[in-house]
This record gives sequence, structure tokens and C-alpha cells, in this order.
Amino acid sequence: MNNPEIVKEIIIRLANIKDVEEVAKLFDLYRQFYQQPSDIDLAKSFISARLEQNESMIILAETKNHLIGFCQLYPTFCSIEAARIYSLYDLFVHPDSRRTGAGRMLLLAAEQHASSGKFVRMDLTTGQSNVQAQHLYESLGWVRDEVYFAYSKSVLQDVHY
Repeated sequence: MNNPEIVKEIIIRLANIKDVEEVAKLFDLYRQFYQQPSDIDLAKSFISARLEQNESMIILAETKNHLIGFCQLYPTFCSIEAARIYSLYDLFVHPDSRRTGAGRMLLLAAEQHASSGKFVRMDLTTGQSNVQAQHLYESLGWVRDEVYFAYSKSVLQDVHY
């Protein structure tokens, strides 16, 4: 169970362009978690572009003006449902701040944001070995897809935004 005192100290808010430097540090750690090399310049450039071009929604968890986690949502569509959905592509809490309730709070804030924006669904993928995250998702009502397979194919190499 999460410590109620820690949860009280966590503030959830939307990111803005002033947050790029701090979000980029967490984003770089997130990418490293998925076996990507550290590249803070790439992280800054990518996060800055998403915010400047209004291409994603980034929700932050912070304590005493220190960012401890983020959740990034990309708006897209579901053709079958003929409706807007969010792809929850990134969820990361700094390792020193895990088990504080920050991840849960970020997911609940994402759900509220999607609902208030009339998005009918959120989708996410996670590594098969990321069991801790899977438990969190399932505890919040996320349902693992047992019907569809996910595929991907690289078409360009070394292209960054």
C-alpha cells in the first residue's frame, strides 16, 4: 500500500514548454529503461517538438518542484469505433520514486483527461517482462488484448524529431 503522506506531496499537472529540460531528463531515463543509449539532446529535442507542435499531452508528477514521473499521450483514431482514442505511449516514474503512488496517479489523471476530452479509449503496450507495470494497469481496469497481435516495421533509420 502507498504511504498516504507521500501521495499527498505528489502534484499532478500538465507539462508546458518551460518543463522541457526536466521532462527530457526523465524521458532519457525512460528510453534507457528500454535499452536505448542515453542521449539528452535527443530527449530535449523530441519533448520540445511534441509540446511546441501540440502533438502529445504530457502529464507530470512532481514533489516540491522536482519532477518524479511523466505520462505521454498521443491523440489518434480508431477506425473501427470511428472515434478518437489516446495512445498512452510513455509512462515512467524515476526509480527513486517508485512505489509512492505516482504511477497510479499519472494513469488516473490520463484517464480523466481522456474522458473529459471525449476520447473513447486509451491503448498502451508494455514489455512482456514489465510485470510490475502490468499489475498496475490491471489493478486500474486495463484489459490485456488476447485477440490482436501487434506488429511493427522500421522503414527509416536514424530519423529523429
